[in-house]
Amino acid sequence: MPLPALAARAETALLLYTHFSVLMRLDKRLAAVTGVGIDGEKLMDLDRSGINWRLDPRLPAEQQTGERVYARNDLDRGDLVRRSSAVWGDAIAEAEQANEDTFHYTNAAPQAAKFNQGMELWLGIEDYLQQHAAQYRSRVVVFTGPIFSALDPVYRGVDIPLRFFKVAAFIPPGRAGGHRLRGGPDPTTSQHTGCAAARRC
Repeated sequence: MPLPALAARAETALLLYTHFSVLMRLDKRLAAVTGVGIDGEKLMDLDRSGINWRLDPRLPAEQQTGERVYARNDLDRGDLVRRSSAVWGDAIAEAEQANEDTFHYTNAAPQAAKFNQGMELWLGIEDYLQQHAAQYRSRVVVFTGPIFSALDPVYRGVDIPLRFFKVAAFIPPGRAGGHRLRGGPDPTTSQHTGCAAARRC
């Protein structure tokens, strides 16, 4: 499935990784949208230890949000494409490459730790989508990204998104779900949008 196009006129760069894509919004130094295909029949359980976060050499460092934004604060490197959802393949080498690819800063956005790790918020949605794919040995395509706003606070030179979206398409077609969540300093609310046949709608 193709990545959604942007309505805003902004300079972008499309980065292709193993099992997922990132459309970077260069003025924000963050992804505008990511897309990942989860193949529940081929998921593998690989370890993440020893893999370090890194910039993508295909873009200048000044067009990415790196470690400086996440250092010595309560901001998580919120994976837009969940690491374990991309870790699948016909061979272990394919899954290992996907595992490594998710640790590019282009796949991260600053998120409050409570939001990123909350089972009732971001993590809970990610768990549901991956578990659905694994349980039914099916495929799910997930689009994720920040919702940029003029109200986003600027921190260390980067606009920190306060809201995020996640849209999932279940294959075979006919089922879809969408979620919009607040991910700012006090992410205690979530809003469901455009949901159909998804557990949290």
